[in-house]
Amino acid sequence: MLMSSALEATRELIVFVGLPASGKTTYYREHFATTHMHVSKDLMPQARRRGDRQEREIGEALSAGRDVVVDNTNPTPAVRAPLIALGRRYGARIIAYYFEATVKVCLTRNRQREGKARVPDVAIFVTSKKLAPPTVAEGFDEVRLVSCA
Repeated sequence: MLMSSALEATRELIVFVGLPASGKTTYYREHFATTHMHVSKDLMPQARRRGDRQEREIGEALSAGRDVVVDNTNPTPAVRAPLIALGRRYGARIIAYYFEATVKVCLTRNRQREGKARVPDVAIFVTSKKLAPPTVAEGFDEVRLVSCA
C-alpha cells in the first residue's frame, strides 16, 4: 500500500515570460486550461494592488494543491524573483516558458486584437527594452522555449 505522500504530485508553478501579444494567453488556453489555474493581472483590471492579489491567488491555489500558470509579461529577473520565492515556499516545481517573438510579430498580432485585448504599441516597445530571457540560474527548475515566429 502506498503512503498518501507518495500519491501527491508535486505542485507546478509555471511562469510565462514574453512580450505582449506573443501568444501567452492562447498558449495557456491550448495547453493548460484544463489542468492549471490561470492567474493574470489582465484578469484583475480594477484591483488596486494587483501584485498582492496575484500573490494571494497563487498562494491559495498552491496551498490547495492546484497547479498554476502566471500569465503576465514577467520581463525581468526582479519581477520573476518573488514568483520563484512564492513557488519555493509551497514546494512547487517552477518552470519558465519563454515566448520568443520579435517586436514586429507582436505588433502584427496586437493589431489583430479587438477591444481591451489590444495594448498600446508602446507597451510592446517598452517591454522589449527590458525583456531578459529566464534562466535556471534565477531559480527555475526548468526553462522551456516557445517559438512564436
